[in-house]
Amino acid sequence: MLVFARRSLALILLWTISVSAETPLNQARSSLEKWVETRQLISKAKSDWQTDKETIEQTLRLFERELKSVEEQISKVSTNSTQVDKERVEAEALKKSSNESLDVARQFEIGFEEQVKKLVPQLPVPLQDILKPLLNRIPTDANSRMSAAERVQVSVAMLNELDKFNNAVSIFNEQRKTEKGEEVAVETVYVGLGSAYFVSSTGDFAGTGVPGPTGWQWAIRSEIGPRVKEVVRIYRNERPATFVSLPAVIR
Repeated sequence: MLVFARRSLALILLWTISVSAETPLNQARSSLEKWVETRQLISKAKSDWQTDKETIEQTLRLFERELKSVEEQISKVSTNSTQVDKERVEAEALKKSSNESLDVARQFEIGFEEQVKKLVPQLPVPLQDILKPLLNRIPTDANSRMSAAERVQVSVAMLNELDKFNNAVSIFNEQRKTEKGEEVAVETVYVGLGSAYFVSSTGDFAGTGVPGPTGWQWAIRSEIGPRVKEVVRIYRNERPATFVSLPAVIR
């Protein structure tokens, strides 16, 4: 029994020594494994950081380019806005100037139209007939939608007709009353807008005409009949031009 007990004690001691001897080794092995694992994690973290760093740098450069592009666009918009503001101011100034010019032209046109209306009764009847289509286009009220440009065109057309009549010798077929009140067909020679001469086909009824405040005034002067007939023949190229003396009335 003593021998068995001794052997058992020896085995227990050996097991205890064995366990005590393995514990630091296990701890060292565990620590080494932890260290290796930590180094691997650190290496992986460094690798991931390097990759992320490159990605972040690329993204940052991209954002910087986009920011620069946006700043350039904003600068252009600011410049364009300044140019637009300048052009708008110029356009508004031009519009204002144009409206002022139109107002001046409109006022002049209204005044001219009034003068023409007053002048019409003093014009020769044939010229009144020529001007009638143009006179009918003159607005009768201030609310007319007729533009200033159209009204000026009408006035210019009337001035052209007046000027053409005033600078020419014109002959028209008309009716004149004799001293007995009978109407006789005559040919009237208008020398511009200053004077006129009429004569019947037979030459025995003739006279002169001058413009008056309410219309043309006619005077019978039968003695000038042959000379007025001569003027009519020359006008129609029925005989060579020659000097013809006719009375003139200065008013």
